[in-house]
Amino acid sequence: MASEDNEIVTDLYPHIRVYKNGRVERFYHLHNLFYVPSSPDQDPDTGVSSKDITISSHVSARLYLPKNTNSSDQKKLPIIVFYHGGGLILNSAFFNVFHRFLNLLVSESNSIAVSVEYRLAPEHDVTTVYEDSWTALQWVASGKDLWLTNYGDFNKIFIVGESGGANIVFNMVMRAGREKLNGDVKICGSVLACPYFVIPYENVDVKNLMVYKLWTNVICPKLEPLDCPMINPLCKMAPSLSGLGCSKLFVCLAEKDELAPGEMEMRFVEGVKKSGWNGEFVFFVVEGEGHSFFILDPETEKARDLIKRFANFIQGK
Repeated sequence: MASEDNEIVTDLYPHIRVYKNGRVERFYHLHNLFYVPSSPDQDPDTGVSSKDITISSHVSARLYLPKNTNSSDQKKLPIIVFYHGGGLILNSAFFNVFHRFLNLLVSESNSIAVSVEYRLAPEHDVTTVYEDSWTALQWVASGKDLWLTNYGDFNKIFIVGESGGANIVFNMVMRAGREKLNGDVKICGSVLACPYFVIPYENVDVKNLMVYKLWTNVICPKLEPLDCPMINPLCKMAPSLSGLGCSKLFVCLAEKDELAPGEMEMRFVEGVKKSGWNGEFVFFVVEGEGHSFFILDPETEKARDLIKRFANFIQGK
């Protein structure tokens, strides 16, 4: 009989395995995902500088500053708070793909960015993921770093996320609609790209989809996703989407997204439109592309176009 050390209770190879004793195995090497250092002397391609900081005992971040930033400039820069994807169970803000994406987005949008390193499920309860993310957002609002206070415009804070990170963005912006941020700072805009939700839609048994199985088998088995507002924004227990705590919202879907089906995400889009939320709403579908394609390969024409669209949204164009 296999020992508990080797007994697998959830096998989602080649992404993650969870063992009976609580051990979690992630297969980053199979996807060419790896840690990269910050670039204090500027990224050679974009000229963006970056540094790593500690926010709390459990939360850290990588900050990004665009090229040719001068503290004597009268014009302050937008501030991006970025939450990486990975279904709330994978990846790091310090991985190569996110570092590359942030360099490109910061350069294109001429903004400062804070890429948040939060704790992951299943080692930590999903509420910890959201609490870490809120801690980071409150830290940004408090302006405790000189890059933020010297160069950042606290009237132009944008929170951006893809996949699981977009789910975090949704939960943060809903919480910001109920609770004040430090200094009574407001979220100007939010970007949800290929968001991770579990929303029922016609003629499909959602329980057969990976997004459902991921939540029930790994992230939070004790909470039925169809009844949980954190993952199903349209469930009976969910607060009204009219409470979104931002002025602008950009929802981006990929036509051939195998993990976040378009029909499911369209239910969310329709829900926002019907809710009575009175902010500026931008909706865009990228044809012919799959889940989070712009993170996996940001050099393609469609990825660069989408990054430019994000940048224009942030710049108010």
